[in-house]
Amino acid sequence: MIYFDNAATGGRKPDRVLTAVNSAIKVCANPGRSGHKLSLACANLVQNCRYALNDFFDGYGFDRVTFTKNATEALNIALFGVLQTGDHVIASCMEHNSVLRPLEYLQRTKGIRYDVCGLDANTCNLTPEAVCALLRPNTRLVAITTASNVNGAMPPLREIRKSLPENVLLLCDGAQGAGHFPLSMQEIGIDLLTVAGHKGMFGIQGSGALLFSDRIDPSPVLYGGTGSMSISLNMPDFYPDALESGTLSYPAIVSLLEGVRYLKTRLDEIQTRLTELTAYCLKGIAKLKNYRVYSQANPCGIVAFKHITLQSEYVSSLLSSEYDIATRGGLHCAPLIHEALGTLDDGLVRASFSHFNTPTEIDRLIDALAQIDAR
Repeated sequence: MIYFDNAATGGRKPDRVLTAVNSAIKVCANPGRSGHKLSLACANLVQNCRYALNDFFDGYGFDRVTFTKNATEALNIALFGVLQTGDHVIASCMEHNSVLRPLEYLQRTKGIRYDVCGLDANTCNLTPEAVCALLRPNTRLVAITTASNVNGAMPPLREIRKSLPENVLLLCDGAQGAGHFPLSMQEIGIDLLTVAGHKGMFGIQGSGALLFSDRIDPSPVLYGGTGSMSISLNMPDFYPDALESGTLSYPAIVSLLEGVRYLKTRLDEIQTRLTELTAYCLKGIAKLKNYRVYSQANPCGIVAFKHITLQSEYVSSLLSSEYDIATRGGLHCAPLIHEALGTLDDGLVRASFSHFNTPTEIDRLIDALAQIDAR
């Protein structure tokens, strides 16, 4: 099968990731829970991953790198662990339900209010002016994705951060942006960055992380054993232990470590490659008269499009069943951007590429779309 669903989960992993995961599954112990040599060796690799992530994202210290099973868990820690009753939040219409649903719950039950910033009519992107127009005296946090999982659009994070008051926190969902282009937390001014290890970071499913600045001290949302301060019935008051209850997924963390090491030497190459692949695909679809595109060339590898009469999920289903091409059709867990784009009725078809994909594979997609249109 030609795999064009990398925005959901990266389909192909580098050999070094597969080798590391295989070794971790064959021989591993519980990192941080025992004092024997094997446990200590595993704990050392977990610590190396913290260092690697902190370095890769220009974070605020290895102790402020918390491992999660995905970006959704990281976002829940960021929102539930930071916000308090009476706080106001600004989110964008580009956000995934992993941001919107927690905010909706917090507004309904915890006395937290949020507003949603729409897209600029000319650029179909966010503007600092539109974000700042929603500021209130009690605005505590602004949540802006690093890249839309629907069409690959990238908000101007630096400009938005510069326009915000110093006391307002910036939370960035890195599920789609991380691993596709440079994200420097300190340079941009990101206070909380969430990472999905299984997408652009080349890790396996079950890997994720939350990185946060020294301006905040998130409270735990999960309570239990940490391997530290076991005599106390309270959670440790230091990071990362305060946010990491239970056994860590050692194989997933090892995969993320090797993914980061792979990216460190190839990020520029991957960014260029994916921009070229999306441009190539967009050029091909533009030649098909009954399709409309909703993306521009981007380093996230995402091309969103729809047929003017056929349902997006139907087109995606045909691509899979009859042409052996994996895409995703529908709303992609981000209803508000579909509303902004005018595609809330049946969503979009999303083809999302890896740098392992080729123009020849994209040619197969374009040919298949032409055949579907000719029915």
